[in-house]
Amino acid sequence: MNEELTEEQHHLANARAELARMRERTLALDIQGGDAVSSERLAETLWRRARSLEDDPTTALFFGRVDLDTDERWYIGRRHVTDDAGDPLVIDWRAPVSTTFYRASHTEPMGVRLRRRFGYDHGSITAMEDEHLLDVGEPEARSRILATEIERPRVGPMRDIVATIQPEQDALVRVDATTTVCIQGAPGTGKTAVGLHRAAWLLYAYRARLGRSGVLVIGPNDAFLEHIGAVLPTLGEVEVRHTSIEALTASVPIRATEATAVAQLKGDARMAAVLHRAVWSHLVPPGEAMVVPRGARRWRVAAYDIAPLVDGLAGRDIRYDAARVLLPQRLAHAVLVKMEALGEYPDDRVQDAIARSAPVKAYAASLWPKVDARALLHRLLSDSDALATAAEGVLSDEEQQLLLWEKPSRAAGSAKWTLADTVLLDELGDLLNRTPSLGHVVLDEAQDLSPMQLRAVGRRCSTGAATVLGDIAQGTTPWSTASWAESLHHLGKPDGVVSELRRGFRVPASVIEFAARLLPQAAPGLAAPESVRDNPGRLDLVTVGPADLVSETVSQVDRLRVLEGSSGVIVPDGRVAEVSRALDAAGIEHGTLGATHGDVDHQVDVVPATVAKGLEFDHVLVLEPGEIAAAEPDERTGLRRLYVVLTRAVSDLTVVHSAPLPDALRN
Repeated sequence: MNEELTEEQHHLANARAELARMRERTLALDIQGGDAVSSERLAETLWRRARSLEDDPTTALFFGRVDLDTDERWYIGRRHVTDDAGDPLVIDWRAPVSTTFYRASHTEPMGVRLRRRFGYDHGSITAMEDEHLLDVGEPEARSRILATEIERPRVGPMRDIVATIQPEQDALVRVDATTTVCIQGAPGTGKTAVGLHRAAWLLYAYRARLGRSGVLVIGPNDAFLEHIGAVLPTLGEVEVRHTSIEALTASVPIRATEATAVAQLKGDARMAAVLHRAVWSHLVPPGEAMVVPRGARRWRVAAYDIAPLVDGLAGRDIRYDAARVLLPQRLAHAVLVKMEALGEYPDDRVQDAIARSAPVKAYAASLWPKVDARALLHRLLSDSDALATAAEGVLSDEEQQLLLWEKPSRAAGSAKWTLADTVLLDELGDLLNRTPSLGHVVLDEAQDLSPMQLRAVGRRCSTGAATVLGDIAQGTTPWSTASWAESLHHLGKPDGVVSELRRGFRVPASVIEFAARLLPQAAPGLAAPESVRDNPGRLDLVTVGPADLVSETVSQVDRLRVLEGSSGVIVPDGRVAEVSRALDAAGIEHGTLGATHGDVDHQVDVVPATVAKGLEFDHVLVLEPGEIAAAEPDERTGLRRLYVVLTRAVSDLTVVHSAPLPDALRN
């Protein structure tokens, strides 16, 4: 075994040297694009190629090997590496042959004679583990190297799972680019990592298409995006954009908040019908003839001849502004028909000239006036008559009254817009001008999005597909989805395939079993996740008096910070400043996460409960679970928030409380 280990270490050293050679050769290429623009694009392409070939000597360049019954041998790693002759030293994990490494088993060996996993320490191979898949009668064994990698402590952003992808995860990663996949995943099942690895795989398998049309990852907030931001670059992908759901529709500054009932109504899918009617109600039926002077003649087109032209444009699947641009050409063509009837032979240049003439442009504008999205929404939320006209038969009188501003601003420019308003403006923007579509969108924490937010995301992948990630049990907004079929419908992907990940690899059994006590009330009918880790983890419940709550928290954090890995101190939002001051007073260095900023490079982070979703820490301390739950507008949402908070731990969970725990946890 020592001799084999030495050989593998030599192969690793050789592969690293060849990767460096590949990068040096890329950097040495002359940039000759023929012109300035082409040269600039070529330079950018080569820069990205060089970035994708950067090596991190502290990580595993390859993590596995498969020996096939055809005597072929492949090393599986993060990127493709070849020697000077072009022979592969490492196969990219996304290549078709790599599927055998992830999915082969004793019952279905897929032609794999031997699967070898490598254990690493700071980039050096220190251990190997072999499975002989063709040996009859040999039972399936749990990989200790795999378990160690899953449970390995870390400080900093989320890391990739490329070395630990499970068969069911691999199957979801490699679904073709035209299929929308919705992954329901309990905490710790790796749904976020699967979604990110899927983005990397799609760019590998469909580079020509998606490289042009683009891939976008959408998360709930900036702290989450910073947490996941390092995953794709470690896989060699630097062209994927990230944004939060708030930034996606941020066409105006958000300067106000509103009552939950109002935000919920603005997020209702019926608002799409109200806005559609409000936009298209601007059309004015032609009431008089159009007269166009040209030379010595005046050409007259009757209103009854123009009406079908307007109706024809309005009846097409076309955006309001696009049709508005086409109308002068349609009107000019009607004039050409008159000219031809009298023996003239006008060509396209004549039609263009007539379309650009002042009388035609003015007549077209009178029928199809310009609409400004902000001004229109401002009028709807300020003017009860305008709203009633647009919402008749769609919203009740009470709902219309709920939408109206109590003290409207004088103009749209001075309006104090809310987050829900920006989503309505995005819908209006698409009604006026079609939103450009990307090739693929990865949407995480999708269970929390309103129907109107889902429509906004769907517009960004109307000609592509989506990977939708979430957990209905973690829905913590009043408008959180009741079913994935409903979400996919609003997204515009009703044929999307829904899959479920139930095997938990991150959250230890003791923690997930404790948190799962909330599910019967928080998400009735949803099965509890199953932890498959051998290490059950640790759960500590610490009860103290109210006066000792913060001091005990500091003591527990002091205990946790000497352990290897990251520590997350998740507290009610109103206690963030108090806990941070106490940690400062005790000399405990820490960061503070927020919805608009991330800080994941500290070993200890104070995390508001409302920002914890999607994050993970080796050690988690939760302060006052009852207070966290009570801060939400209703019991169901409170228990779901608490379920999220309690399932952030990779190794152990400490709960510090003075108030009684919620009944479900005490039972």
